[in-house]
Amino acid sequence: MRSKPFGLSPIAVLALAALGVPRAIAHDLSLVGPVVNALLVFLPVAVWLVVVLWRRVPNPFLTLLAIGVAYGVLLGITHQVLWSASFGDDPPTLGGNLAGSLSPATEAVLLRTFAFGSSVLTGAGVGAAVGVVGWVGARLLPAARR
Repeated sequence: MRSKPFGLSPIAVLALAALGVPRAIAHDLSLVGPVVNALLVFLPVAVWLVVVLWRRVPNPFLTLLAIGVAYGVLLGITHQVLWSASFGDDPPTLGGNLAGSLSPATEAVLLRTFAFGSSVLTGAGVGAAVGVVGWVGARLLPAARR
C-alpha cells in the first residue's frame, strides 16, 4: 500500500486545489462581480481547511501547503490558457528602460514565465497562510473534544 505523505491521496490534494480554478477563469474572463468573486476566493480555501481538519492529517501545515502549491500550478496553467482571452489585442509589455529592448516573442515568453511563477508563489503563500490556521486548529481541536 502506498504511503500518503500529506494524509490525503495525491488525487484528493489535486481535487482540493482544483476548487480554486473557477475563480481564476471567472477573473480572467471578467464573468462575475465582487460578491461572487469573494465567494470563489474564500469558499475553496474554507473547504481545504475543513477537509484537512476533518481528516486529521498528520501535518496540516504541510498538507495545506501542498494543496496551495498545486493550486498555484493550476492557477498558472489557467492564466496561460486564458492569456489571449484575458488581454485580447493589448497584452502586457515591459515598460521603463526595458520597453522595446527585447523582441516581442522574447518579451512574451519572459512575461508569461514570470506570470506563471507568480501564480505558483501566490498558491504557495495561500497554502502556507491557511496551513498556519490549520496547524493551530489541529492543536485546538483535541482540547475541544475532551
